[in-house]
Amino acid sequence: MSIGFEEERADAAVTPSTDDHEHARRAHIEGIELPSEDIDLPDLRPVPRSLRAGYLAAGVGLFVTALGLMRSGAEVLIPALEGSFLTDNPLSTLGLGWLGAGVVLSGSPVAASSLTLLDGGAITRDQSFTMLTGSRLGAAFVVVVVGLLYALRRPGSNRRAPVSIGVLSLLMTAVTYVPGALVGYVLLRRGTFDAFDVGTSPSLTSATDTLFGWAPDLVRDVLPAWVLFPVGLLVLLAGFHLIDKVMPSLGSEQLEHGTGAWYTRKWPMFLLGGGVTLLTLSVAVSLTLLVPLVARGHLRRANTLPYIAGANITTLADTYVAAVLLGNQDAVRVVLAVTVSVTVWTLVLLAVFYPVLRRTILGATRAILTSRVRLGAFVAVLFAVPVGLIAA
Repeated sequence: MSIGFEEERADAAVTPSTDDHEHARRAHIEGIELPSEDIDLPDLRPVPRSLRAGYLAAGVGLFVTALGLMRSGAEVLIPALEGSFLTDNPLSTLGLGWLGAGVVLSGSPVAASSLTLLDGGAITRDQSFTMLTGSRLGAAFVVVVVGLLYALRRPGSNRRAPVSIGVLSLLMTAVTYVPGALVGYVLLRRGTFDAFDVGTSPSLTSATDTLFGWAPDLVRDVLPAWVLFPVGLLVLLAGFHLIDKVMPSLGSEQLEHGTGAWYTRKWPMFLLGGGVTLLTLSVAVSLTLLVPLVARGHLRRANTLPYIAGANITTLADTYVAAVLLGNQDAVRVVLAVTVSVTVWTLVLLAVFYPVLRRTILGATRAILTSRVRLGAFVAVLFAVPVGLIAA
């Protein structure tokens, strides 16, 4: 089944008028995505109010369970990526972290590997820093995969919308992590974080692990490791199906009347992205939750950039806990260096350069999604760059 990536119409799906053309012109200048005529959001049978909470809980449970299964099924690839030629300099470990996270569709196991390799003496502190940074650059690739799956299961709808979230996530992550991590790398080498010494091990449990962590464990006990990944994909689709049932479709008129809502503002969305990721301890969960919201018209993709920025900061919470539990102070300093530098740079971008940032990233996303060839080339670059770093 092919995915249509035709150029979107800039005007809203209403009868054209002078005011409408002016609204569309301003929206184009500001980088705001307007609904178009070819967006077909099918009406669903309304779910009784008494059942909505159950449907939502079951959908989120299946969603989190699926990500756990996919991660477990892919973790066997991590040892195969660890070799002497992959970890002989900071550029190699940057490529290793990036490629590893993209291959296993998760940054967390690769980030943890960067710390355990440091603790075991296999890599230096500088190399651990770049490998951790690389894991964040490749982690958002899971959102592209989920977006494609979501698009394929929704014939007749706007298939660009769910895929665009993955592209936006990858571009936003690169814009925040590459410059921020460069500064953090210099500060780490100069010993700026050497004064930090964490002597206690706090107990932190993810809410999703508490509620749904037993499900992946149960499946892992009864199924061989090699089938966990495809089973996770099927469970993911089932979770989306249940979440869809409690999410009513919105038309263009409703969206236009909601332009003053809190979810269209920069800082509330930034805090929401950070809060959801901190609660779930998984950027994969928090970012892929955007896929159905954007696909069904609840959010414009232009308004998701601050959310993605916030999620990319607090996603390091579980990595920090892993560093503390290792009892290795250098591992703690590596995580702090990445977190502090990226956080400061992200806040500067949002506070000072946000209009330019939004226009640039949305423009790049539209260009990438113009055709399947461009999208394929973009995905190829995501793997070619880390391979090149390793080879260099």
